[in-house]
Amino acid sequence: MRAKWLAAFAGVLFAGDLLFWHHSIDAVGAGLATVLGNLQVVFVAVAAWLLFGERPTPRTLLALPIILFGVVLIGGLIGGQGAYGADPQLGVLLGVMTALSYGGYLMLIRQAGRGRTAEPVEIGTASTAVVTLLVGLGLGRIDLVPSLPSHGWLLLLGITAQSAGYLLITFSLPRLPAVVTSIILLAQPVMSVILAMLLVAEKPSLGQLAGVGLLVGGIALATVPLRGLRRRALPATP
Repeated sequence: MRAKWLAAFAGVLFAGDLLFWHHSIDAVGAGLATVLGNLQVVFVAVAAWLLFGERPTPRTLLALPIILFGVVLIGGLIGGQGAYGADPQLGVLLGVMTALSYGGYLMLIRQAGRGRTAEPVEIGTASTAVVTLLVGLGLGRIDLVPSLPSHGWLLLLGITAQSAGYLLITFSLPRLPAVVTSIILLAQPVMSVILAMLLVAEKPSLGQLAGVGLLVGGIALATVPLRGLRRRALPATP
């Protein structure tokens, strides 16, 4: 029963992740909002330290100020003139809340999923649907009547990025070294910025792009195992 309650609360946090993220997109753009959401990597490491005694590595601690400075640049708090987004500061705040919510979801679903696989995800998904429905009705910003092209794009998103994407990730993870997986997954926030610039004409400022570089670089410093990189860089001995 405890695992079911954990999964249900995880679904509440995942609903927060989705809601904060979509409002962050309105404030600072799709590319930058997606980059900020990847802060969950660091938040999970800190939470695991505080809650479960899983002490972070020195590299993780070193990466924190780099990442935070990147967030400051993305929010336009330094050299903010020309920063992209209707409200970059609000977008950063919502992006951080996105990462916190998703980090909490991962921590709880990890606990709820011990010895189980599908059940926690099913319960969490149902919980997410209920919470988002209630919030949407409360804000008066939900329309359940199907319409095109909006719902067509949502259907395409569900088939591609969600269903096919997660299936491909699940298929590839056991077949790749951990270091390769870490590097490839870091391409996701970078590609989100590039695609947002190409597809929806978003134009982050130079300061914000520098912040993206610092944030992604800090996450790489905290998560990519350097020993694995060194081993792969060395030529094989005959």
